[in-house]
Amino acid sequence: MVASKATQRLSSVASSWPVDPFRPNIQLKNFLRSLSAHPKLTSEAVRAAQLLRDNAIQEKYALSTKTLQPASMPRHYERLVEGYERSARGAGRPWWKVFFGVWK
Repeated sequence: MVASKATQRLSSVASSWPVDPFRPNIQLKNFLRSLSAHPKLTSEAVRAAQLLRDNAIQEKYALSTKTLQPASMPRHYERLVEGYERSARGAGRPWWKVFFGVWK
């Protein structure tokens, strides 16, 4: 009975997992769904998947402003996220902006 509850909970975690636009052939959602059918599935594995989905580790171990905005390149991580989001939408920077290091 415990295994079926764990299976149901992990299946619900898998169904709510976001799709990775950069790896359409390798999705964590599919892995979690297949893991839910494993005969030795534990509640600890289900709890770990839930914590990953809910960003609980990020909330527990929050990064300081000093880490997120280093003095040498304060906007580095902001630009990294912007580039990731633009790339996910399919928009890229022209070659000359890449070459000359122009960000906006």
